[in-house]
Amino acid sequence: MADIFTVIADSTRRDILRVLQQRDQQTEDGTSVSQIVGELSVTQPTVSKHLKVLRDAGLVTVREDGQHRFYRLNAEPLEEIDDWLMPFFVDDATLAAEATQSLHPPLPEPATRFAESLGRTAAVVQTALKRLGA
Repeated sequence: MADIFTVIADSTRRDILRVLQQRDQQTEDGTSVSQIVGELSVTQPTVSKHLKVLRDAGLVTVREDGQHRFYRLNAEPLEEIDDWLMPFFVDDATLAAEATQSLHPPLPEPATRFAESLGRTAAVVQTALKRLGA
């Protein structure tokens, strides 16, 4: 399998991914090669060649319907890119600060103690169930 960075380095492939992302929001049927050709104004053989690379990298899925093929974006492999890029945009201190901020006010002390107790009880029950083979 080609390195994901090498696959998305090509601008035509990035354009195809963008078209698929936009069209996936509009339809669940997928996008045909001819629709991609029409959006990008590139030749059908060029689009087909790039779709094969994207398919081999797991970035698109294909559904066959007779002689027609319909493509959809599979964004899951792009998480590798996201994981690699995030440290360049967010530092650990920022993440820690955001994690400690809450949209809700802190729980009162009795509720906090109860939640901790409930969590410990759940862990004990889970361990007991595992021992029993449940």
